Amino acid sequence: MQSPEFAPLPALTRAEGEFVDRYLQVLDQVGRINPARGGDTYGALRAAQALASYSVALRDALTLMHERGEARIHAATLTRALRVLDGERRSARATVPPEPPS
Repeated sequence: MQSPEFAPLPALTRAEGEFVDRYLQVLDQVGRINPARGGDTYGALRAAQALASYSVALRDALTLMHERGEARIHAATLTRALRVLDGERRSARATVPPEPPS
């Protein structure tokens, strides 16, 4: 049995990879907290608790990029990475869903 083909991840520095990974972790937690999509308060509470630590990790990844002299965020490259890592679906959970047609 062959493994499925995945789109190749663009070349990223280690710090850029950390930045993308931590950003997606934060985004996942915000999606779990989203009152427009939520289910129970306990799940939202757990997500909010995790959000605090993931936010620190995101800050640390950006600090590392800055300290290494990576002064620019290469949006096109990082956007491709986010798409490969299912960022569009994950970010949709953090938005207010469209109003159903009347």
